[in-house]
Amino acid sequence: MADGNIFSDIAAAGADEQATAILAAQHARIERIVSHGHASPPGFWYDQERTEWVLLLEGAAALRFEGEERPRLLRRGDYLAIPAHARHRIEWTDPAHATVWLAVHIA
Repeated sequence: MADGNIFSDIAAAGADEQATAILAAQHARIERIVSHGHASPPGFWYDQERTEWVLLLEGAAALRFEGEERPRLLRRGDYLAIPAHARHRIEWTDPAHATVWLAVHIA
């Protein structure tokens, strides 16, 4: 049995995002990601093997899918499903406050 608080132990801003595994099972992985003004490097696109469902718990971000002209703005409470191999990138996250994501990776 695992328990905790999604908002506990959030590190201060640093060079890297903070990713914390919450649960890992054969067909799913759940993690908390904390961003402090982070963005994907120029020219970098995520291309993941698994479908990912993300929920923005706090903060703000812009996520763009390859082929889309404009990024999608995500604010507190917004969620999004990212199909496997849908190339995407994080254009920006809130530089003034922690952006807290809940990510569910599904096989």
